[in-house]
Amino acid sequence: MRCNKLFALLGAAAVAASASDSIPAARPGKPLLLRGATVHTVTGAVLPATDVLLRDGKIAALGPKLAAPGDAAIVEVSGKHVYPGLISAVSGMGLTEHNSVRGSVDLAETGALNPNARTQPALNPDSDHIPVSRANGILTALSVPMSTGLIAGTSTLIRMDGWTWEDLTLRAAVALHVYWPSMAVNRDPGAARSAADQERTITDNLRRLRDAFAAARAYVVAKDSAAARTDFDSRWEAMRPVLRGARPVFVHATERKQIEAAVAWARAEKLKITLVGGIDAWKVADLLKAHDIPVIVSPVLTLPLRREDPYDASYANPGHLHAAGVRFCIANDGSAEMGTMADRNLPYQAAKAAAHGLPPAEALKAVTIYPAQLLGVAAELGSIEVGKRATLIVTDGDPLEVATQVEQAYIDGARIDLTSRHTRLRDKYQQRQEQLKAGGR
Repeated sequence: MRCNKLFALLGAAAVAASASDSIPAARPGKPLLLRGATVHTVTGAVLPATDVLLRDGKIAALGPKLAAPGDAAIVEVSGKHVYPGLISAVSGMGLTEHNSVRGSVDLAETGALNPNARTQPALNPDSDHIPVSRANGILTALSVPMSTGLIAGTSTLIRMDGWTWEDLTLRAAVALHVYWPSMAVNRDPGAARSAADQERTITDNLRRLRDAFAAARAYVVAKDSAAARTDFDSRWEAMRPVLRGARPVFVHATERKQIEAAVAWARAEKLKITLVGGIDAWKVADLLKAHDIPVIVSPVLTLPLRREDPYDASYANPGHLHAAGVRFCIANDGSAEMGTMADRNLPYQAAKAAAHGLPPAEALKAVTIYPAQLLGVAAELGSIEVGKRATLIVTDGDPLEVATQVEQAYIDGARIDLTSRHTRLRDKYQQRQEQLKAGGR
């Protein structure tokens, strides 16, 4: 990605003026014991009146009335609930700030083929979106590149606290992102382009995608051959992990024809793919199940794609996938730009699915352990288990309910500041209200 330091002067000034002033947490120097909460392990039972011991950034012990180490800090959380931190599986976190300030938006490279683009060095740790989102329990996010063409580059999994982009990084390169071209043809006589012209564009885009992977394979063979002399090409070099199956391809596709074409392409290319978007995934659930293709449903809170679709087609989508045995998780809007602004609403995407057929326990998993599994970090995140990262939240209720407040958050055992631009504005105008009541101006 482009370096965010190369802002236009006006853009840089605007971003600096609104950068988050939350201080990143210091790494914990001694153990911490959360005493007496109801612990929602997600992968196991709900544990009432249970203590959680955090040590060296990990969950060290779970159980009732644990003996606190002599140097431990004790935090009373009886009557509260402990959940794993929520995971946003599709986001532009750290890549965009003000959509109207061009210099603060670093989501995409120009051109159609950018497999060598990386989101990691473009991350902005001072983004105001980070504290706003983590105040509602989102403590981990996948920062995803947008695309102006077909291959956008690689995404980065971040922890939502840190001084630098290196501090934020949990996984530098999670997946290669392919944006499947539209397969729709407008056959209206008044359309700006003829149906034949639109079909040619679709054919050309699919050919360019196939050609890119063929060129990458040819490059790798030639580069690895002792007899051949091949110039270094950063685009195809970046695709080595994908071609050897070490890195998945996340295919952004929404409509049924796109999904079916993407599945056929993945089979032909022998690629491991995850579907992102998948608003029509419920219509091809059997196909996805047959080929074990997981879906990052992004988003749930959206309109049906067609007039003839049920009004709740998008809401019920995760429930249908669950019933069909398709692996899935739930995310915000798949456009990284919009997803960033709405990341704080992630739990309500899951709640809407729970109101339309997805079992509530599965809805919670869909924003915790399931994204951890699809992003390759289930051994570290997504549930409350001994040995996992101490990345968790303390709430006064179910985090999928709008009325619930996140009262404490911990990332790798460090307690996180939950103030944000939103809370500061709230406090400011509460003071204004108090002044007015007192007869001030």
